[in-house]
Amino acid sequence: MAPVFSHGDLRLYLLSLLDEEPRHGYDLMQALADRTGGTYTPSAGTVYPRLAKLEEEGLVTKTVDGRKTVYAITPAGHAEVHARQADLEGIEAGLADSVRLIADEVRGSVREAMKSLQADLAAARTAQPAREAPPASDDPRVRSREELRRADAAINEFRGQVRADLRTYVARGGELAASVVDDLTTALDAAAREITRAIRR
Repeated sequence: MAPVFSHGDLRLYLLSLLDEEPRHGYDLMQALADRTGGTYTPSAGTVYPRLAKLEEEGLVTKTVDGRKTVYAITPAGHAEVHARQADLEGIEAGLADSVRLIADEVRGSVREAMKSLQADLAAARTAQPAREAPPASDDPRVRSREELRRADAAINEFRGQVRADLRTYVARGGELAASVVDDLTTALDAAAREITRAIRR
């Protein structure tokens, strides 16, 4: 769920980022993405007009540093940030709620994936599908190696999907809670025990 900046909120938030340190435009866009857990990635067309407006208002200045234009807050800009601390706290609280919602969604997705895996394992253990009698020349060891390849493929696909989802989430600035990893570890341990019980029967 992307955080919604109400009218004037993005302007104030940009000003607060510049109050921390001077930044160039791309750095501001990256900071916004990081602070919002990847839920909001503004375009240059969104950020630069607001920076230009802040400059017109005398709240920021810009200087050219090589190929980059660096923006810095002015005393008037710092005074506005200081005067609107309550508004900034409200914005920060809204962004934190958005990041928590994403973490909850990731945790729920992991739990659902593990429940589905456990259900599939249980169904495979109890199901007894009708099969034609194998030909006399069919070697059980060959069949076992084929099934082992299928199991490897399924495990690798699951591992790749979960790993990609988690890496993407963290790369976009999301905070991976320890409880999510704990849930994942617990579910994987349970799945491993189910598999061990199934193959020992």
